[in-house]
Amino acid sequence: MDRRSIFAPCALAASLAVPSMATAGMLGTLPHGPYTCSLPGDAGGEAWRELQGKSFTIKNASTYHTDAGSGIYLMTGDRVVFTRGPMKGMRFKRVGSATLLWLDEQGNPGRIRCTRGGAAAR
Repeated sequence: MDRRSIFAPCALAASLAVPSMATAGMLGTLPHGPYTCSLPGDAGGEAWRELQGKSFTIKNASTYHTDAGSGIYLMTGDRVVFTRGPMKGMRFKRVGSATLLWLDEQGNPGRIRCTRGGAAAR
């Protein structure tokens, strides 16, 4: 049997074995600094209403810190998942360089956004 005829099926099988997470995008990290989470306000008041206790700070090596403790996140493409710590299980979509949209259980963006550069979370 010719080497080329063996290689093609092997290459196809290997490509099918790649987990779907790997195709979601390149691994990355978020810009360091404080992120403030808020809901949209209304025309009669403030433009955004900060959510108390939901702010966090991105640190080195895919780590974050909140008032409740520290943890780890994973960013693939424009998706961010907090995998350990007080925010474990929370998912976001990155939009632009400084904003994350909070995703619901079905992966749909909600009204909550977290923006880098707000009041510092410790």
